[in-house]
Amino acid sequence: MSNIEFSNLNKSFGKNKIITDFNLKGKEDEFLVLVGPSGCGKSTLLRMIAGLEKIDEGEIKINNQIINDLHPSKRQTAMVFQSYALYPHMNVYENMSFGLKIEKKSKEEIQNKVLNAAKILKIEELLERRPKELSGGQRQRVAIGRAITRNPKIFLFDEPLSNLDAALRAEMRVEISKLHQQIKTNMIYVTHDQIEAMTLADRIVILNKGNIEQVGTPDEIYRDPDNIFVAQFIGTPKMNILEIEPKNVLSNNILKVLGNEISYKELNFDKKKYFIGIRPENFDLGDNSEYKFSPKIELIENLGNEKIIYMTVDEHQLSAKISSEIEINKSFGFSLKNVFIFDENGKRIRS
Repeated sequence: MSNIEFSNLNKSFGKNKIITDFNLKGKEDEFLVLVGPSGCGKSTLLRMIAGLEKIDEGEIKINNQIINDLHPSKRQTAMVFQSYALYPHMNVYENMSFGLKIEKKSKEEIQNKVLNAAKILKIEELLERRPKELSGGQRQRVAIGRAITRNPKIFLFDEPLSNLDAALRAEMRVEISKLHQQIKTNMIYVTHDQIEAMTLADRIVILNKGNIEQVGTPDEIYRDPDNIFVAQFIGTPKMNILEIEPKNVLSNNILKVLGNEISYKELNFDKKKYFIGIRPENFDLGDNSEYKFSPKIELIENLGNEKIIYMTVDEHQLSAKISSEIEINKSFGFSLKNVFIFDENGKRIRS
């Protein structure tokens, strides 16, 4: 069993602040996914855990032990890189056993650990091959196997699937999820792919410019976002955000949205700007909608089992996601229960 804790962590490169006052307490043996746009600090955070980047301020603890000044080899972490980082002149067995040889483990222990990892990842028949003879998916399995042989307290994954094609990424997501269930240890996974985040994570950490925007389960992040950044980062296509000008704040509890007067009896508005969020999948068709509007349809993408509809209403550009079996008409609608409200600073207003 293992856990990790970050306290007031800061990291800069020159004048560029990369991580700012990062505080987070991990849970025992959880799968924690760090997600955010490029440059948000997620890979830097992973490298600080591994000891590949120096910590400017703050502390990282693994099982209540401060690891700031520990040599990388003493941190009981193992990292899987995006580039696989395999030695081309070594075969699979040699690659997977290399770290154990450096640690001067016995030949018997090395063999047992390598064969056990190979069995878990179903690569026993590849042990005599060199990296150039392997597919991308096989190379990634070898890189993960090398990490398993170290028997670490914390597994670190730095965008490990980004070099694979879509079908292989989906397959490897399943394998990594199974691996976590099987070996039951803490995993910290960095990605910019929200599908990986939603399908793998016990909890997701949404990062933006070195700051935590929100931490929660995939369901919490999707259904209860704290702000516009989180709301639009998770979900494909991203959440529609409509700017509501002060002139469309009709009273202290009524807003005008897409031509409809929407009443929020439990809220009090003033004459400021607000934002309304509606996910594309929450638009519906037909006459039974709670609120209706008639958009101009600009484009329809047919994805087989669903259609993405791009449309405009007045000055608003919107997208909707519906089943391909549904015939599109001129009337769209939505329900109040699926509407998110954000204040002028983009922070979620909850009733």
